[in-house]
Amino acid sequence: MSATASPPALTADDIRARKGGDPVVSLTCYTTPMARVMDAHCDFVLVGDSVGMVLHGLPSTLGVTMEMMILHGQAVARGLSHALMVVDMPFASYEEGPQQAFRNAARLMAETGAGAVKLEGGRHMAETIGFLTARGIPVMAHIGLTPQSVNTLGGYRVQGRDDQAAAVLADAHAVSDAGAFAVVLEKIPASLADRITAEVPIPTIGIGASAGCDGQVLVVDDMLGLFAEFKPKFVKRYADLAQQAGAAISDYADEVRARRFPGPEHVFADQVKGPAK
Repeated sequence: MSATASPPALTADDIRARKGGDPVVSLTCYTTPMARVMDAHCDFVLVGDSVGMVLHGLPSTLGVTMEMMILHGQAVARGLSHALMVVDMPFASYEEGPQQAFRNAARLMAETGAGAVKLEGGRHMAETIGFLTARGIPVMAHIGLTPQSVNTLGGYRVQGRDDQAAAVLADAHAVSDAGAFAVVLEKIPASLADRITAEVPIPTIGIGASAGCDGQVLVVDDMLGLFAEFKPKFVKRYADLAQQAGAAISDYADEVRARRFPGPEHVFADQVKGPAK
């Protein structure tokens, strides 16, 4: 093997094996260019149904379709060679029962090349998780705040406080026992996230949970400052690209209106002098 050969693509089993080891790094991803940037740094990328809000302007994730997830999954796959690609199952694509979930999960994997799917829900989704994993579909679970259930949860509230903690803990054990290879813990108290991480044998991936989780995931547009409509408490902005883009676009508009762009270096002469360009 060449010394410069790329490392092999990661699998769901590789992520599962990271339990208690080096923290797992993940971000959401929706496009080929961003996938190429992330591939060297992330262990898995999540083609999240958050795409509906951050790229399509939807008010929630509920309007995201299978076709949207497939389109963005195909785009992300073109930019990856190392990171595992996990694709979200959109609202109403799996809740009806295990058979419906299998048909749609199989379609997602076949049409995108994904290495795993992610679905929301705890104990009530355990049967479905078991059905999928028994048929060769790796499943990442998602408990705590589950955005597809926002209308029944009363909004984007912290889950698992006080008398809710036992239910979230039971959800974690249920999805692990059902065969999920990892579980996302969203917007739950840090102490509960730490307890779940200590008790379940699969990696916990935190988003608004605890630094003690086995890994972390954020929506990339949030951490880059591209999605500015709101900023959750659990997001750290590592850049402010929306402001930088706005300034650049403003400069461009000013130069076009003042006829300073394009300049002589950006236009073409009637005749070529020297090497053709």
